[in-house]
Amino acid sequence: MSMANQLSALEFLLLGLSRQPQQQSLPFVLFLSMYLATVLGNLLITLAISTDSHLHTPMYFFLSNLSLVDIWFFSTIVPKMLANHILVSQTISFFKCLTQLYFLIVFGNMDNFLLAVMTYDRFVAVCQPLHYTTKMTPQLCALLVAGSVIANLNALLHTLLMARLSFCADNTIPHFFCDVTPLLRLSCSDTHLSEMMILTVGALIMITPFVCILVSYNCIACAVLRVPFTKGRWRAFSTCGSHLAVVSLFYGTISLYFNPSPSYSAEKNIKAAVMYTVVTPMLNSFIYSLRNKDLKGALRKVIGRKRFSTFEYKVSEFVVCKFGSMPMTVENQSSVSEFFPLGLSRQPQQQQLFLLFMNMYLATVLGNVLIILAISTDSCLHTTMYFFLTNLSFVDFCLSSTIVPKMLANNIHGSQTISFFGCLTQLYFFIVFGDVDNFLLAVMAYDCFVAVCHPLRYTTKMTPQLCALLVAGSWVIASLNALLHTLLMAHLSFCADNTIPHFFCDVTPLLRLSCSDTQLNEMMILTEGALIMITLFVCIQVSYICITSAVLRVPSTKGKWKAFSTCGSHLTVVSLFYGTIIAVYFNPSSSHSAKKDIADAVMYTVVTPMLNPFIYNLRNKDMKGALRKVIYIKTFSVQ
Repeated sequence: MSMANQLSALEFLLLGLSRQPQQQSLPFVLFLSMYLATVLGNLLITLAISTDSHLHTPMYFFLSNLSLVDIWFFSTIVPKMLANHILVSQTISFFKCLTQLYFLIVFGNMDNFLLAVMTYDRFVAVCQPLHYTTKMTPQLCALLVAGSVIANLNALLHTLLMARLSFCADNTIPHFFCDVTPLLRLSCSDTHLSEMMILTVGALIMITPFVCILVSYNCIACAVLRVPFTKGRWRAFSTCGSHLAVVSLFYGTISLYFNPSPSYSAEKNIKAAVMYTVVTPMLNSFIYSLRNKDLKGALRKVIGRKRFSTFEYKVSEFVVCKFGSMPMTVENQSSVSEFFPLGLSRQPQQQQLFLLFMNMYLATVLGNVLIILAISTDSCLHTTMYFFLTNLSFVDFCLSSTIVPKMLANNIHGSQTISFFGCLTQLYFFIVFGDVDNFLLAVMAYDCFVAVCHPLRYTTKMTPQLCALLVAGSWVIASLNALLHTLLMAHLSFCADNTIPHFFCDVTPLLRLSCSDTQLNEMMILTEGALIMITLFVCIQVSYICITSAVLRVPSTKGKWKAFSTCGSHLTVVSLFYGTIIAVYFNPSSSHSAKKDIADAVMYTVVTPMLNPFIYNLRNKDMKGALRKVIYIKTFSVQ
């Protein structure tokens, strides 16, 4: 992986929380406990909000998104740190370091945007309560959350600026993850541009939401002080107290990035990083739950819920919510505030599929996590091909997790409902991860093309900068495409029928339910959506035509077989992925069948992510060797 700018450091050493290995055991146990508490707390909040129809309001919609972002933010850093301790390794490859940096900035910025959006929601609720339902419409809420895609662009900018730097002799990072400041201090090239972008673009993105928060709370304080009754003032302030505590905690520690360089201290930086990457995501769930009666009640229902059939109850509850005082009523919006996905089968006696899909999901999680862990721990696999495979495994895990857990939860709780907000959120992330999967398959085909057709120039063509750009560009384009289709869907009206003949919120079933004109949506699917899919598919075909031509020119049969075997696994996954995608989305509407769509959707959302780890491992000796090391590795003392 040599490069034009002579990057000498192909991997870094993370010192962790302490420079003495013998002092790492206590932090390991502490951080493992905090990570489990963070995941459990935020998942419980998300589950409580999604299952309680009384919490299907803008405030709790934003809170559920904040909880999900906190999980992802935390998971970007802590699992790698824990794995390093278990495997007695402190190394992280250049690819992994840039990937971790990218997602750290993405989720940190999304946290920032969501805190500002939640402040605006409280401002409207306190200062303009009579206009709340007309101002905080489902379209606006979806737009505000999806608009945080700007975080991807900011992360891409800083990651690319970092990728262009040179790192020479010293590759020891005095930190427990790849953060911007420690990396800049390691570089042996000019970091003036990177520091300037942090203090301009980065500061602008951080300071603008912070100023909005200050202005909103100033208006809230003025409005509350005009309330004549002390009880009324306390009630108004109490609705914002939890959010204000989280804002203070978040911005108090994040402000470290905007201190001048001479005041930089590695120890101080680590302490501040622990606060906003570990402590804040863990405390958020407790802060928002302790003083919120509605949320505590919903959490009690989730924790102490009994398994029983509630279809008739949910129908009556839907009628009450629909014709009662629902806070999400909108003038031009649908009268439907929630949907009923029928699942895989319309007959309750066929719910044995629950066990099958739970096992398939667990196999998907285990298989893809093992691939990520095997590649990250084996330095022999720190190559371009395995870098893309790691990203593909992560995306497959996310794609399956967007759909299957909700379906399994519905079965456990005897509920088939999903809120309008939840449906749009699921649709957005489904499109994001589906598109990224598509991009990564095309990128991997190009990687195979360069390896087979230009082997002598492989290291100069597939540079770390190009690899990071290809992956980050995939996320940005996929996010923008998903945002477009989600906003178009939010613009539609849904009337009497709210039953989705599917097991998740997909584009086609939702369009068939709408009682408004869907011509624009269908046109965008067949033009913009098809353009992305077909362009990448053509790139894959052209790559394989070139690969086939190059391989056929190899004189020996053994050489031909060896060249083809490097691409066989990828070709199998491509055929499986595109075969089902084309069957669902690029057939005329008249040919659609609910059963056929469900069967095809099961293939690319459940079966393909589960099979990918097996397809890529069965005929790959390097991967099988790395997996054996991971599975049979023994934990031993550093001393």
